[in-house]
Amino acid sequence: MRAGTVISLASIHDAEAGARRRVLYRGFVSEVFVPYMDPAEEWYYRTFLDAGEYGLGLSAFPLQPGADCPANAAYLDGYYAGQDGKPVENKNMICIFERYAGDVAWRHTEAGFPDRLITEVRPDVSLVVRMVVSSGNYDYILDWEFKTSGSIKFVLSLTGLLEVKGTDYTHADQIREDAHGTLVAENTLAVYHDHYVTCHLDLDVDGTNNSFVKNIITTRRNTAGTPRKSYWTVHREVAETEADAQVDVNAAADLLIVNPNKRTRMGNEVGYRVVPGGATAASVLDDDDYPQRRASYSKKQVWVTPYNRDEKWAPGLYADQSTGDDGLSAWSGRDRGIRNEDIVMWYTVGIHHIPYQDDFPVMPTVSGGFELRPANFFERNPLLKTRHPRDDQPPFLNCSCAGDSS
Repeated sequence: MRAGTVISLASIHDAEAGARRRVLYRGFVSEVFVPYMDPAEEWYYRTFLDAGEYGLGLSAFPLQPGADCPANAAYLDGYYAGQDGKPVENKNMICIFERYAGDVAWRHTEAGFPDRLITEVRPDVSLVVRMVVSSGNYDYILDWEFKTSGSIKFVLSLTGLLEVKGTDYTHADQIREDAHGTLVAENTLAVYHDHYVTCHLDLDVDGTNNSFVKNIITTRRNTAGTPRKSYWTVHREVAETEADAQVDVNAAADLLIVNPNKRTRMGNEVGYRVVPGGATAASVLDDDDYPQRRASYSKKQVWVTPYNRDEKWAPGLYADQSTGDDGLSAWSGRDRGIRNEDIVMWYTVGIHHIPYQDDFPVMPTVSGGFELRPANFFERNPLLKTRHPRDDQPPFLNCSCAGDSS
């Protein structure tokens, strides 16, 4: 009811190893924090925690076949407990489909041979699990995408209606003070606001005990006597406690979850790295501001905590009228050990939304997210044995796990 879609026991079939290997024990959206930026009496309280106050599962509605999802998608129904304790069924809450979008999984052209051009290309294909949450005026399209390379992508797509208020202004030239929004139509202001979507990622990379690693890009001065003046190298830091793992993803570093107890034949620790996919905003509100106290975790995009079954919801168990004394920031204040432990990564997709006329009255979709990408998890590229598509093969369709589609 609160989280919506929950991904459980995501694993990889490693054909070379002949075994299934664990990656993500459980992943779900923990919270959607949306603070508006108008401090007026009628607006200051509009700082929503959509999951904790309303429930993402409760705010999901039936998907429209052929529009929300491809024509051959398979659908899953959703169930929740009603106010009388009886199960309530909602049809077509989740769709699952294969995506052939014309993307390339890998390719190379070798042009160095006389009178011969060698090109190898493999098309990309992924499996998408989608839910759409309509929370008030906004619609959130939440995609979990599983790629044949071993990557797991989370993509948040925003659309819906802007939150607007009436005004005396009819032209932008009339505005002489902070209006807290954009004039999108006569007498209509769309108010500035943020979107922070926080995912709870209980990663078990090739086993339960993992560590969090920062591969930091560091500039060095060249002392080798060659004409180059500088270069960069990697400084590796392994987080010992929670304080070491609160990270701004806009800094120059690779962030990894590794299994220090498993290594490749080359001696590298097997792992996955988190790759930002746009939408990396962090909160700029003052720490003593009430909405920021409730969602203090929004100052950083990445947090890592030791697994605790009671720590699922970033703003705390009871989000409604919360005061900030529970939740991710408070838990991390204990600064517990996280090296070679069962750990959880929290990743926040953040957007500072300055409305524009093009967003009014219904906003075109804008997307952001992140990718969990193998990092020395395999001995080599797992797609090398992918077959080349036949010349006589018909065009790809968005296939699904459905049976007879005739």
